[in-house]
Amino acid sequence: MITVTRARWWHIEGIASLERDLFPGDPWTPEQFWQELSLDTRHYLVALEADDVVGYGGLFALAPDGDIQTVAVRPDHQGGGVATRVVSDLLDEADRRGCRHVMLEVRSDNARAIALYERFGFETISSRRRYYPDGGDALIMRRASAGGVSKS
Repeated sequence: MITVTRARWWHIEGIASLERDLFPGDPWTPEQFWQELSLDTRHYLVALEADDVVGYGGLFALAPDGDIQTVAVRPDHQGGGVATRVVSDLLDEADRRGCRHVMLEVRSDNARAIALYERFGFETISSRRRYYPDGGDALIMRRASAGGVSKS
């Protein structure tokens, strides 16, 4: 069973390990995650199976705007609803904090993630060529405040 809860300092080792596996070209360091968890404008979640980190996500929220900074799921748990739960909870927190708009960047070749974000009402508003360290392009997506957005 997967549980999604607020990330705490004791989750950082598992988050950083997954980060290195999923983003070997430019992973965030444990110190960066420590910094993120210390800021009032941040809200990080972790998806756990038993005590193992299988996913995580982070939100920067400074009303009226928010930014989903990262969403990651271990490959053997992708497609199982973990990202949907994490994104849903991050958007609930953005709404709770008064964010009228939430933005994010996603790889332009990540069709699964783009479809997920579109289900939550995100629309592509721009792109950034060669945004990622490997030269991949990013789409900039934006979502207006919830109000009945489907989460399925």
